[in-house]
Amino acid sequence: MGRKTTEEIQEVLEAVWTLEEQGSATVDKVVRSAETTVSDELLGRLESEGLLSVNSSGRIRLLPEGRQIAEKIIRRHRLAERLICDVLGYQVEDSEAAACEYEHVLAEGITNSICTLLGHPRYCPHNKPIPEGECCRQASRALTPIAVSCDQLQVGESARIAYFSTKEHSRLLKLSALGITPGVTLKLIQKWPACVVQCEETEIAFEPDVAQNIYVWQTPKE
Repeated sequence: MGRKTTEEIQEVLEAVWTLEEQGSATVDKVVRSAETTVSDELLGRLESEGLLSVNSSGRIRLLPEGRQIAEKIIRRHRLAERLICDVLGYQVEDSEAAACEYEHVLAEGITNSICTLLGHPRYCPHNKPIPEGECCRQASRALTPIAVSCDQLQVGESARIAYFSTKEHSRLLKLSALGITPGVTLKLIQKWPACVVQCEETEIAFEPDVAQNIYVWQTPKE
């Protein structure tokens, strides 16, 4: 079982990780960027616990255990950003604050479920790499259902609807009225000029951009 860390410690380790990605982590930069008050006492405690080291010039680097903790925090944060943007339909600039909340509360099992739901994304909406999890490594060795937009199906392929990625209430109501709801299985009949799907015995046509808002569970081919 991993070490229990406070939110304060997590914020410092996350700041160091992010600054190391940018090429340099120093005490001054961590103090300015961390979402918590970074005191000499706190840094000294993290050093004594073997989570990071600070040299005489103020350069900070994560030690193995600190890096392991920070990696999980960064993974949760960046997956939360993807969830907020891709599934909930929020703008990238609106995802940061909410992701900061999620990163401290998501359990590892839920984090892996979100990662699987999103198809094991490699980058967050800010184009920063998402650390790989065990679910990502297993996905390369086993058949793991992933969610893809309806327009990525092959003509003739069937899949079960996972969720909608749109904030337009009128669009959600229209899809629901047509019988296109999460859990329903649809079959892609045509992609162009309009997208045509079959739900049970009914064929339904809509614009290609609507198909991009409908995410379905797909089993990757071997």
